[in-house]
Amino acid sequence: MSLIHINILIAFTISLVGLLIYRSHLISALLGLEGIMVSLFILAALTILNSHFTLASMIPIILLVFTACEAAIGLALLVIIYDTYGTDYVQSLNLLQR
Repeated sequence: MSLIHINILIAFTISLVGLLIYRSHLISALLGLEGIMVSLFILAALTILNSHFTLASMIPIILLVFTACEAAIGLALLVIIYDTYGTDYVQSLNLLQR
């Protein structure tokens, strides 16, 4: 395994640990998810480029499209929650009350 792959896997692990530790704020969770998705995108692109498998060259682009959609939905939810509750604390949200 090359040094680039090891660095990308370390970035993925750090993002996953950050998502698990700092899940009390919604913006921290979104940043952790973005780090995970970017490292997966880079890892998929490098793997496809190294294997010369041209039929799978659309997989990183599809992953990038899903990442952009996830980011847009996450930011929209963040704005709605901040306008409604005044904070992005996940623990203070009670979805059963309005």
